[in-house]
Amino acid sequence: MKTLSTLALIAISNLALAAAPVVCKVELDRGTLPADRTERAVIKVSLTAPEIVRRTDRPPVNLAIVLDRSGSMSGDKIRNAQNAAIEALRHLGSSDLYSLVVYNHNVETLVPAQSASNMDYIESRIREIHANGNTALFSGVSQGAVELRKNLAESYVHRVILLSDGLANVGPSSPHELGRLGSSLLKENIAVSTVGVGTDYNEDLMTRLSQNSDGNAYFVQNSDDLPSIFAEELGDVLSIMARRVKIEIEFDNGVRPVRIIGRDGRLDEHRAEIQLNQLYGGQEKFALIEVEIPAQTAGNTLKLATANCVYEDVLDQAERQAQATVAANFSAVKKDVVESVNVNVQRDLARNELAATQDYAVELVDQGNAPQAAQELRKKAEEIKERAQKYGIELDDEVAELETQSETLEEAGSMDKVMRKSFRTNSYQIRNQQQ
Repeated sequence: MKTLSTLALIAISNLALAAAPVVCKVELDRGTLPADRTERAVIKVSLTAPEIVRRTDRPPVNLAIVLDRSGSMSGDKIRNAQNAAIEALRHLGSSDLYSLVVYNHNVETLVPAQSASNMDYIESRIREIHANGNTALFSGVSQGAVELRKNLAESYVHRVILLSDGLANVGPSSPHELGRLGSSLLKENIAVSTVGVGTDYNEDLMTRLSQNSDGNAYFVQNSDDLPSIFAEELGDVLSIMARRVKIEIEFDNGVRPVRIIGRDGRLDEHRAEIQLNQLYGGQEKFALIEVEIPAQTAGNTLKLATANCVYEDVLDQAERQAQATVAANFSAVKKDVVESVNVNVQRDLARNELAATQDYAVELVDQGNAPQAAQELRKKAEEIKERAQKYGIELDDEVAELETQSETLEEAGSMDKVMRKSFRTNSYQIRNQQQ
């Protein structure tokens, strides 16, 4: 069978490109695989959309800010939270909607959903916020969703930004319960981005809520950074190009999917399915799938998979799709395999392995086994270093990060609040491609 060049291994067909801006691309971690043996490989399915050039090219935003005003937020925290809420408001236009919900042991809608052009009134309401009481986080998010639902049928991008500095102690308060809330909001096309301030909030709860609704997650040690974090988040919200994104991958010729790396999804014998809420212009979102490929003779080329992405274009609410396929060559020459390595896929794989190891380290420390957690971090660093040397690629940053974390954990003998929150948030941001 004729051998394809490495560049020809990636076949991209974007349906109706002029009308459908999302590009689907499928890549393999190595374009050439070892012949005459069953082999594991990693397939990367990526989606990209062009950047929005003009402000008028974006869809309107339906934004709900949900602010913790419990007693622990007093002082600089509440003032910086007010400034952040105002910063978000100033990024919006007259076609956008803004609502503000505050909560302690009670929940209050300070600004019902209305045009963001009502800046003076909205800012005056924000400046009235003061801090006291406990933390009814679940009810606060639920009320933010109520404000969004007033315009849910319209052609808006829907987003809740939740800020909290403490543990939820009124109403449902477990990561499982908040995760279920996030999952239900995802079905309504509502994403929740969470901003944890300081060291006393529950990072497991916050990241679960973001993960299940496909929002972003932030850890802010210093509340002075809140306005810039809100500005960063609004940059994403204002650049959304596609929503209700579903990636379906069909595997061919006996290729068997083993696991989805870093994301939730569904697998069966010949198929994988992954859902995303929203896709941002100018950013890449991707999924990594480990597959098992049956033995092939040297010189063969085998089609491995076809990816089909179905999504809603936010500019005209039309359903569109993009497709791509991937194939692999096979060789009995080790040099052919090494030289065919895809550096970008290998780096994405290393980052996701780093994230998974960070999560595992947190679990081990929670079980009282910090020495093993440090050992797992170092072990993963060695695995990635070995892979980098084998294929002659640069993964120094990933190795150094794991080694530094291992050394810090070994010296401390435990994981303080800052380290735990950094691990959880960094892991989430990598897996969600937030970075």
